[in-house]
Amino acid sequence: MITIAVESPRQPEVEALLHAGEAYARSLYPADSCYMLNLDELEAPGVHVLVARDGDQSALGMAALVNRGDESAELKRLYVDEAGRGRGIATTIMDALEQLAREQGIRVVQLETGPKQLAAIALYEGRGYSHIENFGPYVGDDFSVCMEKALAPND
Repeated sequence: MITIAVESPRQPEVEALLHAGEAYARSLYPADSCYMLNLDELEAPGVHVLVARDGDQSALGMAALVNRGDESAELKRLYVDEAGRGRGIATTIMDALEQLAREQGIRVVQLETGPKQLAAIALYEGRGYSHIENFGPYVGDDFSVCMEKALAPND
């Protein structure tokens, strides 16, 4: 059984997920095309870190929701550990993240991923995210793929 809860990023298991996600991204893209929030940024007001845990309470995946305060948010740092892959954890995290966004009055969730992350792109497309022009810091970065989804109140 997988549970999802908002947790502090300053826990050894969560920090290990953050480091693994960074290593994975840096193995695919140049450093200046890796737009990852650090621990301090993950603890900022309006940022919620969701952690997926199994029955043994091992952290297997995570994501962050950054509420921009204008009925929009950005999904950051979605990562599932190799031990958790193939178990629907990313989908479960996305379900919880989108529900949290609705509860916060978020109407649009945007994200950035990379063109080599085909499984991630397929996950997002399958959830109704559409490709958009690069926004914010991703404008002009050929290693960025931006997407968004409008959330209905009771999707």
